[in-house]
Amino acid sequence: MREAVLGVLGGLVLAGVGVFWWQGRAEIERGAPPPPAATPARDPMQLPNADPGSQKGPAPPEMSELGKEEQRFFRYDRNRDRVITRDEMLSTRTDGFRALDKDGNNLLTFEEWAVTTVDRFGMADKDGDGRLTPREFAATAPKPVAKKKPACKC
Repeated sequence: MREAVLGVLGGLVLAGVGVFWWQGRAEIERGAPPPPAATPARDPMQLPNADPGSQKGPAPPEMSELGKEEQRFFRYDRNRDRVITRDEMLSTRTDGFRALDKDGNNLLTFEEWAVTTVDRFGMADKDGDGRLTPREFAATAPKPVAKKKPACKC
């Protein structure tokens, strides 16, 4: 019985030492920003600053002289391997991205995204009181797509 109790206690001691050793080996993330200093209360309407500096994203691809069907196909087949992958199919959503990218550096910052939201809020807030009534909020809903009528009633 005494060996069992000593074995359990020895196992617990080893487990405790292992936990402390493991935590002692944890590294602080290299290049991590310092913890935020105590700052005075900010204005809630002020947006945070996340300036990308001089970073610039890749330039968009240029179109060449192609037939209509080739243009339509290559609009999705970006690497011209005659196969359209899922990523290539989704890459055509850049118009929405470019509309949000106000400074044109192909990097979307929080401020650029927030400007669109703030503008949309400002357009919906008709009375300018900084709050949306249910009627004002309902005006922000996307417009329904009109259904096309069939050409003939066959």
